[in-house]
Amino acid sequence: MSAVQIFNTKAYEHGMVSSTLEHRLQELGDVPANRVLQYPPPGTASLDDLMRANVTSQHLCELVDGTLVEKAMGYKQSVVAVAISTILRLFVSKNKLGLISGADGFFRLHSTTRGPDVAFVHRDRLPQGKLPTDSYPAIAPNLVVEVLSEGNTRGEMNRKRLEYFHAGVQMIWIVDLAYRTVAIYRSSSSFRLVGEEDLITGEDVLPGFECNVQDFFVDLDQIEAQ
Repeated sequence: MSAVQIFNTKAYEHGMVSSTLEHRLQELGDVPANRVLQYPPPGTASLDDLMRANVTSQHLCELVDGTLVEKAMGYKQSVVAVAISTILRLFVSKNKLGLISGADGFFRLHSTTRGPDVAFVHRDRLPQGKLPTDSYPAIAPNLVVEVLSEGNTRGEMNRKRLEYFHAGVQMIWIVDLAYRTVAIYRSSSSFRLVGEEDLITGEDVLPGFECNVQDFFVDLDQIEAQ
C-alpha cells in the first residue's frame, strides 16, 4: 500500500476517493465490513461523530479518512495491554518523563484519529508541558504499543505503522500473543523481533527502561498455571 493510497485526505476533499464499500475497505487495510460503521456514511464522518460513537457504541472506534472503524479488541489482549501500560507507567512516573495512556486515549494524526492500546507521550510533546485539554489531542506519541487481536488485518497494521511514523511516532511495539513476541519498529517497514525470553529496552525513546518480555504476559501465566 503506497503513501498516496494511505494519505488521501486531499483526494477525498476533491471527491476522488472511491465511494464503493469494497474500495473503502481496501483503503482501510482490508478490514472486515462488520467493523465499519455505516452511519455516518463512510467517508463523511467527523471528529464529533467519532466522539459520539465512542460514547454510544459497544466498541471503541477510530476515525480513518472520514470513516468510523471499530477497533479490533479482545479480553486477553486487554489484559496484556494493561500489564504493559503498568510496567511503562512505573518507569515513566518515577522519572517524570511524561504520560502513559490506554486504548481510550486518542490522538489526532493528520487524516486519522487513532487510539493505540498503549502510548507514551514525552512531556516535551505536551502543549506547554501541560496536560492537553482536548479530548483527542493533536499529538504524536513517542512510543505506541499495539497488541494484535484476531480481527486485525495485515493491511490495517501496515497502514497504522505508516500513519504513526508519518505523524512523528519514534517507536512502535507490535505484540503478538500467539507467538509471545514483540516486533520493534523504528520505521514503517523494518523491525527487530524479540521473544519472551529476551529483554526489551526503551532505546533512545525511553533511555534506561528495560524489562523482560515475559513480564508482559505474567498475568496470563499466573491464571493459566492454576
